[in-house]
Order: sequence, then structure tokens, then C-alpha cells
Amino acid sequence: MCLLAQPLGLAAQEPPASPQLEDLIPETAVEQPEQWATEATDASTTEAGQQDEASEVPFAELDIPEPGSPELDFDATAETEVVDAAGGPPPFAGIAELQLPPAPELENVRIDAGLELTFPVDREAFPDRNAFISRFRQLRDAEQIGNGADNVALRAARIRADRELLERQLRAYGYYDARVTRNLDEQAAAAEAAGENPVVRFAILPGLRYRFGAIDLGQLDTAPDYPGLRATFAIVTGDPLLADRIVERRNALATALGETGYPFSRLSETQLLIDHERSEGDLTLTVEPGGKYVFGEVTSSQPDFLSSKHLARIARFEPGDLYQRSLEQDLRQAIQATGVVSSVTITPREISPPVDGQPGELAMDVAIEKGKLRTIAGAIGYGSEDGVKVEASWEHRNLFPPEGALRVRGILGTRERLAGVGFRRNNFRGRDQLLTLDAYTSDIRTEAVEARTLGLRGAFERYSNLLFQKPFSWQVGVETIFTDERNRVIGGIPRERQEYLVGSLFGRGTIDQSDSLLDPTHGFRVTAFLAPEISRTLGDDTTYLRGQLDASVYQPVGKGLTLAARGRFATIQGAKTYQVAPSRRLYSGGGSSVRGYAYQAVGPRNDFGEPTGGRSQVEFSAEARIDTGLMGGAVQVVPFFDLGAVSIDPTPDFRFVNYGVGLGVRYKTGFGPIRVDLGIPLNRNPMFDSSFAVYVSLGQAF
Repeated sequence: MCLLAQPLGLAAQEPPASPQLEDLIPETAVEQPEQWATEATDASTTEAGQQDEASEVPFAELDIPEPGSPELDFDATAETEVVDAAGGPPPFAGIAELQLPPAPELENVRIDAGLELTFPVDREAFPDRNAFISRFRQLRDAEQIGNGADNVALRAARIRADRELLERQLRAYGYYDARVTRNLDEQAAAAEAAGENPVVRFAILPGLRYRFGAIDLGQLDTAPDYPGLRATFAIVTGDPLLADRIVERRNALATALGETGYPFSRLSETQLLIDHERSEGDLTLTVEPGGKYVFGEVTSSQPDFLSSKHLARIARFEPGDLYQRSLEQDLRQAIQATGVVSSVTITPREISPPVDGQPGELAMDVAIEKGKLRTIAGAIGYGSEDGVKVEASWEHRNLFPPEGALRVRGILGTRERLAGVGFRRNNFRGRDQLLTLDAYTSDIRTEAVEARTLGLRGAFERYSNLLFQKPFSWQVGVETIFTDERNRVIGGIPRERQEYLVGSLFGRGTIDQSDSLLDPTHGFRVTAFLAPEISRTLGDDTTYLRGQLDASVYQPVGKGLTLAARGRFATIQGAKTYQVAPSRRLYSGGGSSVRGYAYQAVGPRNDFGEPTGGRSQVEFSAEARIDTGLMGGAVQVVPFFDLGAVSIDPTPDFRFVNYGVGLGVRYKTGFGPIRVDLGIPLNRNPMFDSSFAVYVSLGQAF
């Protein structure tokens, strides 16, 4: 079936004897036929009141002028000239009388400085107009020709491309009899003839929207879940014919089959047969649902490396659960996330077929390739907080299969020296659960504390990561340290170091309703931490409770602007300040606290100006994350305000509050934003605080 343009009758007076054909063909048509056919600059006209015999001209070949323009005021006794899309008169002239159907009222929509589209004023004639215009702009930008160059050939190419794009789009919206015509008034035609670049105007008359006719879905009706699957496809005879709707519903049906137990389902490409006589399109989508199945065992191709039992533990399904393709893909992602494999392939294998309406059973065969398991890493750097620092580490990520990693690390720097060994087992006794054991010795000097420490720490947690962000995560653990330390002496009398033996149980829970771990734009987070501790020093035992509550909220405000705020409250209950080791007391200041001040530089000080730490803490931060559009939208500017108060008592007294303001820059990458913040302390102590501080890290400040 072919698309036929609706003919438009032209009535005329009886003409005199017809001239010979060769008399009607101008010489330029013989010498340069392509140029003559395109520009039609030498088409001859007849005398007023004379014309050829009445004929039918396809509607698409006529240019429809705007309402009210001189070309619509036809006089039966006067010569009429109609300008076509190529800029010259059409191959008929001297028309005495032209019978036109009633022209719809039109209105113009400016696309850019060089293009206008004309649509019927009546929105019912084209209800998808706004979506059509938006999509046309996007596709036109993507298909832009010439990269800004301008000459006659490129202008012609752009006009042809715009017209073809409009016609393709109209068909996508179901308008298969639509007309796209270019209008040239006298002024525009003269400008084009002079080689200038007038505004191009296309009139769009959508006509009748086609509808779906017969719908053939192959063998879908053989599936046990046919009613629900057919409802998912959701296209029925008589619906408006939309190309996007076909793609959307085909994808929805494929997803529904994969999520309701059909691992071997097959869908062909859709075929659409347009019948112009019926103004309908018959749709064919061959569907082969295959059988319905449940999950069975999970088998590993390398059981000594990652056992079948361990892979089954990672899976979010149990044997007997209805097959879902999303759970199969989730298992593949989880295995990839272990970091010990280079590739993963999962193949469903039939164990038993469906029988008597009961689903069959599948084995999930997992083929894995080992990745690089050993890593040696190192870094050398300098920071205003840390001074010079050299770090090195060695790690084997599967030394104790499955997923048992051993890591040895060391730090040598101006303010920190450390040596440690750690064991970590991922997916311990369950999906996304982590067991860690660490032993370390360190010698650290911060702005507030000098400490030589030997520590042992063990923790078990359900963690949140970039691939599988959890709405709730938790951690419990135990820690024992033996530390010889004191508050840092700045200008006072050096005191003897004091030894502490500290034992601690700790627990942490986080509710995360944000949309991203590293770059949240909406939602909130709340984290609570509790740690009962016992400390032995100078022969006395002291028991106390450390607690902390953190909350943050993220709210988008308009396009490209996110407001973010966070608050912290912490306290130590049940002990005097001197009974708590200096490294366990509360301090503020630093890149994730009160910016503009050094790490642990905010807090109580004694008469010599030496930081002593406190037993309660309050912090607040607010910032505006503003997208700039620079570098493809990757750069963000962030003005911020921070405050922090640390008190000696377990309840905040706000006697001393420090404020900081500043400006940050974020560069967004595929793994999170790189953060650079410049903070300025507003009420700094000139003796201890710098006039500014710079912080560099990965991820937002909170």
C-alpha cells in the first residue's frame, strides 16, 4: 500500500489549442535539468485568463501561504502566481480560478533565528504539538548540518534535512497523511533569489491521525499468564498510532516476561503495515514465551576460588523462587562487585521442564574469570593539616577464599607514623556483610593530641556501597587500645605523658534516604553512634558512654541548585575530662567539620592556649550546590557556612563558637565529585589559626 497525496482540483476556462511539448520546455531545462527542476526559475506563464486544461496537483507540491497574505486573495479574472518550495513558480501558470478547501487558521512558532513552523491554531488538530516541537529541537540540534558554515549549498541541505525530519516525526506521531510545505512570501522569495538567507517557514498540516488496526502477538496467548502479559502490552485496536508507544510497550512486555518466570522468552522486531485506505496500521510482534521456571541451584565454574555455596549466599533468591531476570542480573553485578573477578557470565540451564501447568526448574551456571588479586599502592603528598606524608600498602584480595583479603599498610609522615595489618572478608555469612579485623601501632600528632598507640579492632557490619546503596546499614564491634598520650603542648609547661588502657563496644546505625552516596541531591540521612567504654589510667577505672547523632538533608531548589544542611550533636557521659584519653575526647575543625580551621583546632583551650578537648559538641553546616554548566555540566560552585562549638561539660554551653565561610568547587566524575574547598575562619585566634585553609577530597563534604 502506498501513500497517495490527496489531489486538489484546479478549475479553469477552456484554453486555446495546446502548444507543442518542445515549445514548452525552456533551453535551461535541457542544458541544466537539475538546476531547472530545483529552482524552477524559467517556468513560463500564459496570458491572463488563459491556462492549460484543468488538472490535479498533489497537495504536498503546493506552498500554503499565511492567512491574510496576498496569495490567498484569488481573483478569477486575474493572473495568479503561486511560489513553490524551491523558490520559483510551479510548472503551471495563468490560473483563472482555483478551488481550495477551507484553509485552517494558522500560527507561527519560532524555532530559531532562521526557522519558523506554522501550525493550525486549533490544538485539537494536533494535540501533540508541544511534545513535537520539543523533540524536533532536540533532534535538529543532534543532526545539525554545516557546523555553523553558511553557503547556498549548505542552506539548501539544511532546508531539506529539516523537512525530512519534520515528515519523519509526523509519521512517528501517527500522521501518515500529513503535509509539510515551505512558504515563501514575495519578500522572502526576493531575498532568496538575491542569495540572501531569509527565514525559512514550514507549514504543517497534520491531517488525520492513524490508529492501530489488527494486532498480532504471535504465541503470547499460549503463556499461562496471558491475561496479565497482554494487559502489560496495553495496545489495542483503535488506539492512536504512536511509534514511541510501540517501543515502550514492547520493552514493557519483554521486562514482564523476564520478571514472571520466562527466562527463554523471545520477541521479534515489531512490524507495522500501514493501510492508507483504512487510515490504520496493522502491528505484528512475534512473541515466543517459552516455558515458566523457578530458580534451582547456583553452580560455580571455579569452586575452589568462589564456591557454589558462597555464590548462592550472595544471590537474593532461594531455590523454588520464581525466576526473575532482574535477580539474575543482580547476582552478576554482586559477583562483579567482589573485585576478585574480571568477568562473569550467568547461563540459565533447564533441570526439569514445565509439566501440567507447573513451572520447570533452572540451574544458574556461573562462569567466572579470575581478576588481578594483588595490589601494591603508594602515595606521596603534602597537606596543610598532615604535612608531608608517604603511604604504601600491599593487598591480596582472595588470600583466604572466598573473599578473604589480607592488607598490610604503612604511613610515614610529619604528623603520623603507622604500621598495620588487616583482614577483611566480604559477603560474610550474607550479602553485603563485612567482617574486619585490624591490628596497628601508630604515633600521631594532630593540632590537639600527641599519642603513641597500639590497637586491636574487630567489626561486623552490613554496609552500603556505590552499587548497592542501602536504606539502612549498621555496624557493631569491639576495640581495645593501649595508648601513651597527652594534649599537644604549644606554649605551656610540658606535662608527662599518661597511659590509658581503653576497652570499647560500639554500634552504629544509618538510615539513608538520599539518592547518592557521594553526590546526593535530595533526601536525608540520619546516623546514630553509641559506644560504652571503660578506661583504666593511674590505677583507676572509669566507665562512660560516648554518643553521637548526625543528620543531613538535601533539597533541590529549581534547576541546577541543591541546598544541603547537616547537624551533629555528640556527648560523653559519666566521666571527667581528665579521665578520658585526649584522643577519645571531642574536637571540631577540618574539612568535614568546621572548614577554615585545622583538624581538631576547634575546642576548649587552657590558659596556655593548649587544646584540651571537651565532652560535648554541636556542629552545623549549610551550603548551596550550584551547577554552572561549564565543561559539559561537570563543574559545580558551592558557597558554604559552618559553625562548631565544643564544651567541657557533657551538655553544650555555647560559650565558645567558631564560624567559617568559604567557597568550594566540585568537578563531577563517573565515581563521584572531586571536592576543593577554600575555608576562611570568621573568628579565628591569630595565635593558632591560619587566615584560610584548603581541603581536597572525593565526594561532597556531607
